Amino acid sequence: MDNRASVESLLALASLATRLDDPDQALGEILEIVTRAIGADSASLALINPDSGKLETEAGFGLPAEGDFSLAPGQGIPGWVAWHGRPLLAADAINDPRYRAARIGVGSQMAAPLLGADGGEPIGVITLERNEPHGYDATDLAHLTQLADEAARVLRRLWQLGHLQDKARQLETLLTTGQSLVSKLEQQELFDTLTRDTRQMMQSRACALYLYDAANGTVHFASYVGTAVAPPPPGELPLDSCLVASAIHTRRAVAFTDIQSPEFLDLADLPRDAQLRSLLATPLAYEGEVLGVLAIFTDEVRRFDNDEKRLCAALASLGAVALQHARLYARVFRSEESLRKNEQLTTLGLLAAEIAHEIRNPLTVLKLLQGGLGVDFAPDDPRRTDMRVIGEKLDQLEAIVTRVLNFAKAPSSLHSRCSLAEIVDDTLVLIRLKLAQNKIQVRFEPPARALVVDGHKGQLQQVLLNLLINAMQAMPDGGTIDLALSVDASGPIPLAVIDVSDTGAGIPDAIRGRIFDSFLSGRPDGTGLGLAIAQRVLLSHHGDIALVATSPAGTTLRITLPLAKN
Repeated sequence: MDNRASVESLLALASLATRLDDPDQALGEILEIVTRAIGADSASLALINPDSGKLETEAGFGLPAEGDFSLAPGQGIPGWVAWHGRPLLAADAINDPRYRAARIGVGSQMAAPLLGADGGEPIGVITLERNEPHGYDATDLAHLTQLADEAARVLRRLWQLGHLQDKARQLETLLTTGQSLVSKLEQQELFDTLTRDTRQMMQSRACALYLYDAANGTVHFASYVGTAVAPPPPGELPLDSCLVASAIHTRRAVAFTDIQSPEFLDLADLPRDAQLRSLLATPLAYEGEVLGVLAIFTDEVRRFDNDEKRLCAALASLGAVALQHARLYARVFRSEESLRKNEQLTTLGLLAAEIAHEIRNPLTVLKLLQGGLGVDFAPDDPRRTDMRVIGEKLDQLEAIVTRVLNFAKAPSSLHSRCSLAEIVDDTLVLIRLKLAQNKIQVRFEPPARALVVDGHKGQLQQVLLNLLINAMQAMPDGGTIDLALSVDASGPIPLAVIDVSDTGAGIPDAIRGRIFDSFLSGRPDGTGLGLAIAQRVLLSHHGDIALVATSPAGTTLRITLPLAKN
């Protein structure tokens, strides 16, 4: 073969690296270019299976339609080439003891290795055969070796490109999955999303999520995505009967090559699917605490590489953070519900106090009138007993009213020095779930100087909570709430000022002057007590609340409280 033909063959091979994306497609074209350049009656390109170590034919022509064309290391001339990493020519193949016939009528055979990077371990072999003996010579072998070296470089580039593309897709999916997971506040939806996305990313047959209960030493299936003859067993499973216990105990990813082996058949946590072969179990850990295990199941024997283990570890870490996030929101939601119940009790107490206060005034008048009548009936007159009973019942009613009023008063021992910025922060934490659900953004910048007041922290927090809830209800389609803390030093005593502004539709003109009246509400489902109670609480703290501005662009309410003395 002349140099020009040789160069053209090398250029044709090199162009595959830029023309193709699929290494499997490149295998056939590589073999076609090589055989066209050198000539052959039959040929094959085989790659070494990293799991079995065997040479397995990936492309070929002129071979029988049926038959096993895989070779063990060292077996046949291709096996010898793969074992030693050197090209070999069998000019008289039939009389070469290393030759193994794949078809009848082969006279000569030669093979050259496809070497790894920098002349490393062979990754495959190209084999050419001719029917006549001595059909190839040393020049042909040198040319085949040269072409095989270029073919190996092309395959490595394509594999590397495919690997980088896979990593890019995985990274993109990982980012998308992370964004999706942290937005899941309902735990079962979070579990199903994690297993579904992990299975898709790892291209596995099935994926399962086990939750770990450290107190009871058990695990249970939280989510399973895949095909199984029998579904995973429900309920709590003892840890010592589960294969995933190894990932929990070691706190690292653990791989099992073949879970269909007899020693694994009695384990309680494995899905009953005979097609499942290999398992990679990765713990979900958050700040040193194992929350569960993410399990990947494949339908073929698989040795998980470090990249796959790192990817599963990243998914498990995202899942652990999202799970902790969802649990935190659940606790916040329960706290908010508790606070709402406390608000109802506070409303009921203040309403009872208002009623008792209104009853006490006419009751006092009745007692004075009854005592001033000066009616004195004879000892045997039944009306004398009636007057005595009336006096006793009036005293009893007065005692009941006094107890209600005393109960409604906040004990002075509960008053303390409070930082208004801390009260605002704590209240925002309590309702941040509702703020997120209602698409409401809150802007709050604590002042440089801490504003401290004397008061009942729970009642002041309740006032702020009422105002924030009112603001949210004024913005059903979302909006913004601004909270601003400042000091008003224009009066005889310095005052702390809290301005609460929303971007709602404003307060109707008809009720603007009466918004702090009891039982006045601009909503069909409102009680009309929120602002009235807020005003009473603030007045009991020597403060006040006022409407600063309202319009179709929004409303601003202002709370004022005396600053605590140094």
